[in-house]
Amino acid sequence: MTLYTGFTYFTKEKVVDLGDIHITADKEHSVNWQPYVGIGVMVIGGALFVISRKNVRTA
Repeated sequence: MTLYTGFTYFTKEKVVDLGDIHITADKEHSVNWQPYVGIGVMVIGGALFVISRKNVRTA
């Protein structure tokens, strides 16, 4: 998430519908996030990893 700050996907959108004639177009959608979101996910994942290792040692 830190290196790739988003992705793009396409959906089909009906433009014209005249009986048997159908015309569609690809519509582009983008999902973007800030690089600090990836850093936050790494910090939370690291904290969960450390906490889980502490719990295994005490059991």
